[in-house]
Amino acid sequence: MNIIQQFHDKINGISETFDRMIINGYILQMCNTRQFLYFLIQNGIKLMNFSNFANEQTKLLCDHIDNYIKENEVKLQYLKSGKTKKGDFAEKDFAANPDKIGLVGAYSVVELCNTMTVDKNRENGKLEVVSQKRKCKHYYLYYNDFEFGKMFVKIQTWFPYNVQIYINGREYLSKILDKENIKYEMYHNSFSYIENFGRAQELADGILNKNLVSSFDGIIAKINNHLPNIESVFGSSYYWCIDQCEFATDINFKCRDDLRFYKKLVETAFFTFSSSDIYSFYGRKIDQIHKLKKGEIVSDLRNRYQGYRIKFKLNNNSVKMYDKGNNLRIEVTINNPKDFKVVKPVLDEFTGEDTGEKKWVPMGKSVVNLYRYAEISKAVINRFINALPQIDTEILATRAVTDISTRKEIDGRVYMGFNLLNPETLILLAVIASGAFLINGFDNKAIRGKVLNDPDSKKSKNKMTRLFAKLRAHGLIKKVHRKKRYYLTKSGREICDSILLYTNKQLLNTA
Repeated sequence: MNIIQQFHDKINGISETFDRMIINGYILQMCNTRQFLYFLIQNGIKLMNFSNFANEQTKLLCDHIDNYIKENEVKLQYLKSGKTKKGDFAEKDFAANPDKIGLVGAYSVVELCNTMTVDKNRENGKLEVVSQKRKCKHYYLYYNDFEFGKMFVKIQTWFPYNVQIYINGREYLSKILDKENIKYEMYHNSFSYIENFGRAQELADGILNKNLVSSFDGIIAKINNHLPNIESVFGSSYYWCIDQCEFATDINFKCRDDLRFYKKLVETAFFTFSSSDIYSFYGRKIDQIHKLKKGEIVSDLRNRYQGYRIKFKLNNNSVKMYDKGNNLRIEVTINNPKDFKVVKPVLDEFTGEDTGEKKWVPMGKSVVNLYRYAEISKAVINRFINALPQIDTEILATRAVTDISTRKEIDGRVYMGFNLLNPETLILLAVIASGAFLINGFDNKAIRGKVLNDPDSKKSKNKMTRLFAKLRAHGLIKKVHRKKRYYLTKSGREICDSILLYTNKQLLNTA
């Protein structure tokens, strides 16, 4: 029984969609030194005249954006430092213009960025196109967009005019709910109430069918007046890729008081989840965990001013759980998409045409893979929810302890009780409760290899057979019909989680 089933009578509904998304836009040809040189040649610009040309282009872009801001009746504010939190200023602008649709706030600031320029080669003394880190003017444009809701666009005013777009999936969904006349209430970027959760989820799923590339192209076309010239040279515009992506499932409870169990849930999960559990959240084979060459598995528990947050991270991808108003949120952040795979068509090596075949390849950051980000995130969240321990058994009932510690006689056969103070017993319970076996269960060989020193000997095989019989007799595990595989029973899960929680707390307190 997972947490949704356990508290179903206290839950209004479930909402799952994207949360924070940062999309980067690059004109790929302008980021390549050889193709940027081609762009200069097509515009009749000699390398020795590049500085004047670049400054002129920057001035034209800045003048265009300044006029665009004035046309939208917004005052441009200059910020002295790139470290200034633009969002704080933007919130004031949103509060002052709550009903305005379109551009609401505009800021300019000088920041460090990657640029394309011309510099002298120190070895031969000749001018050449290079990519350099340098400071240039950036614009931050904050919108209450008709489609996306609150968002911002950042653009650098020197070649290659890189762009960053921030949108929020729940802001986006709120605009869709408005159009569908579905009533809702929001609390700090979460829905505290939705009139129709089922229909809202259908609309949230439909976001994946939207042509976001077209929307982003339309937004940037209003800002960058150099795009017509760039498109005439290269035949293409911005390439949109995902810099950061969060996907969250909100379990909406009827009231805040119904989440009183949350602190206990966080504490229990922190002490009972092992690295194997965390590895399994991401769909990895547990027996391959020792081959992890880069990244690390991290468990992190923090008491924030809003409440408790627990986070598990694997190679810069993370799943975390926290409470937000009357919502229990489980959120996945994918920063390293290459850890996952996506199906791609196989192209002919010589012609580049589609061969009709497909194969799984490491996932890239292209915005067209957004559907796959959602699929992976949903799968991770589902495994996480199903792996969450039972929380109403932090203190084991005396009867439960007595039952598994006392000998039993079934069909004339006597089964001894478990000694819960024996380290071997605790290891056995920890292994069978591991997330490695949550989905597919376990067999004699799998457990034997993790518990016994000489797992392949006849003596070890017989010993594990007896242990399995004892586990079944005490109701801790159950056998799959017609298969030599086993799962923890509901009571077995509760007992194992409670014992592990107690013993891990004691180990931590004595460390």
